[in-house]
Amino acid sequence: MAPKEEEDPKDRSPQQDGADDAENTASSAPAEPGFVSMEGPDIETPTGGAAPDAGGADEDGGFSQEDLSFLEDVSSGTASAEEAESAESVHLADLKRVSAEYANYRRRTEANRQIERDRAVGDVVKLLLPVLDDLDRAEKHGDLAEGGPLTTIASKLRGSTERIGLVGFGEPGEAFDPTQHEAIFQKPNPEVTAPTVADVVERGYRIGDVTLRAAKVVVDTPSE
Repeated sequence: MAPKEEEDPKDRSPQQDGADDAENTASSAPAEPGFVSMEGPDIETPTGGAAPDAGGADEDGGFSQEDLSFLEDVSSGTASAEEAESAESVHLADLKRVSAEYANYRRRTEANRQIERDRAVGDVVKLLLPVLDDLDRAEKHGDLAEGGPLTTIASKLRGSTERIGLVGFGEPGEAFDPTQHEAIFQKPNPEVTAPTVADVVERGYRIGDVTLRAAKVVVDTPSE
């Protein structure tokens, strides 16, 4: 094979020189790097749902570090049976305490409601107390003998007041109680060893736990 003759640079055209320069430039330029697909690291989401650097936001979502540690132990199965039983006992004790407080609240509410009802009824019944006093005096004088004209009226009135809860108290011979009786007169009596009701001038009345009027009585006191 005959050797290739070298081309004289004088015989090259300007177009060939430009093409060669472009080819040399392209071959000498570094290759452009391609795009590489990479998988990022796993990112754990905070329990509170806020980024740790979110302007001082609560990173634990309102849980204390102790609660978070306990929940992590439970979820991972490392929490002991004693710890789980202790936590359950605390919650059960809290539930019993709240239930007891609610039961006490209901009892107080019902008691106050009943007292207010008795007071409201008592305010109306107080208007009838003078009539009941007149019936008691008439009965002492024998005006309410069986078959008399006022017997039926007295029976109906007393029955009606008893149905609404009115209770009379104060009887001769019972021990004197300053919370139940009002002493309008005292007299010594050697036969008694303690203050005793000798006579009832006006009976006392109450509705439930509400006292409408104390009994007005004469009291026998021990003689010295």
